[in-house]
Amino acid sequence: MAVDSPQRSYLAACPGCGAPVNFLSAQSTHAVCAYCKSAVLRQGDVLSRIGKMAELFDDHSPLQLGATGTWQGRAFSLIGRLQYRYSEGTWTEWQLLFADAGQAFLSEDNGAYVLMLPSATADTSADAAKYQLGRTVSAAGRSCAVASNQSVALLAAEGELPRLPPLGLPFAMVELRSSTGEVLSLDYSSQPPALCIGSAVLLDQLALHGLREESSTAETGRRFDCPNCGAPVQVALDKSKSITCGACNCIVDLSQGIGAELKHAVQDEPVRSLIALGTTGQLQGSAWQVVGFQHRMGHDLADPDEHFGWDEYLLYNRRRGFTFLVDATDGWSLVRPATGAPVLSSNLRSATYLGKRYQLKESYQAETNYVAGEFYWQVQRGQHTQNRDYSDGRNLLSMECSPNELTWSVGAAIDSAAVAKAFGLEGKKALLERSDMTPTSALKGLGLLTVAGLFLGILLLLLLLSRCAGCDPELETCAASTTPRSSGGAYGGYSGGGGHK
Repeated sequence: MAVDSPQRSYLAACPGCGAPVNFLSAQSTHAVCAYCKSAVLRQGDVLSRIGKMAELFDDHSPLQLGATGTWQGRAFSLIGRLQYRYSEGTWTEWQLLFADAGQAFLSEDNGAYVLMLPSATADTSADAAKYQLGRTVSAAGRSCAVASNQSVALLAAEGELPRLPPLGLPFAMVELRSSTGEVLSLDYSSQPPALCIGSAVLLDQLALHGLREESSTAETGRRFDCPNCGAPVQVALDKSKSITCGACNCIVDLSQGIGAELKHAVQDEPVRSLIALGTTGQLQGSAWQVVGFQHRMGHDLADPDEHFGWDEYLLYNRRRGFTFLVDATDGWSLVRPATGAPVLSSNLRSATYLGKRYQLKESYQAETNYVAGEFYWQVQRGQHTQNRDYSDGRNLLSMECSPNELTWSVGAAIDSAAVAKAFGLEGKKALLERSDMTPTSALKGLGLLTVAGLFLGILLLLLLLSRCAGCDPELETCAASTTPRSSGGAYGGYSGGGGHK
């Protein structure tokens, strides 16, 4: 169903090849010819060719031009697409045209989607350098935290667009996040900078029609030979920025697209995950597939000699995007990236987000030291972040800060029994048990002498563990750790982040 727009559309011949170029919106000043890829500028009723657009990197998104949907009772159609590059890879924005002639952007946000509306209330005097990472600023009448300040460049475009940044010319893109879950984006490709304000959406909420069929994510162009060992590597996810080779375990950088130069990093000492890659499980009423795994290591900032490890599983659902299942010594947790940013107390000991108050549990430095599978951000071994974990009991709030980005995740603890059931691991239930098990849960129905013997055995075991130096947290999550750790780094490594990425 096409959007029934109340305004007159405009059709003219492409000045490059003569093919028809259609403008559905009176606000659109640029278009990309679908036939010759000419970038076309519209001035009144005259079209002029201003260059040739690069080919889009096919990210196999379910979205495509011409798809239609509804948001808050307003029908819309996807009419344009912009693809940007930044230091960690690429991301895509889709231009929406509403039936009432309004416009918006649908952009990627940490594996999910954010619908952004243009706003006229921008600080036209603010230089991008003013927005320092982590700083609290006022924008559009809101108190926001600076989540990202990146140098980006337009990689390619297609369709009809209200603006078209110069191809390949870097400019600043600033992302701000509010405590109410809003994302504010400042685009410095023009002056004054363009401001958009949005919030997270699920594709199901948009009632989309005309999406690509799942079968259209063809394997052609998504398979290549490993640049390290030559073994075949199959890419399954729509937006993977990195993947590991199943034969040699090296990490392959896909951020430039398959067919471009593929960078790789060799990994030694592979880590075995408890839940196999490719496994599908039912959690929170949806089917989630395990597509990525990483082992991470933390160093306590107060005690550099103290270190600990934990595992993170990246889960994927075609309609709901990505979430993380975290395996730490104090239990399992299920978390997702937060769209907004919590409000921190002056001493950083507490954080408030969406009406909930969380208390600081610990601060530490995190490092990614092993990865397997596919990831929607450009994951690298040896990545470092500064982390803080907050909790209000079973609910979790985690912060990660990298040199260019500050991200938050929110979630809750989940029983190990629920994890075992979800992924069909009831036979390995004991391997998944963590400190979420009650101390006496296994003692029900046992006699007094048996219980006494068990406690004596536990005391002897603790004595042996106190001398154990064989547990390496760099290579495994040691469930026998004497220091309970939180689900630290629950975000899952720093990602592309930002409201657009």
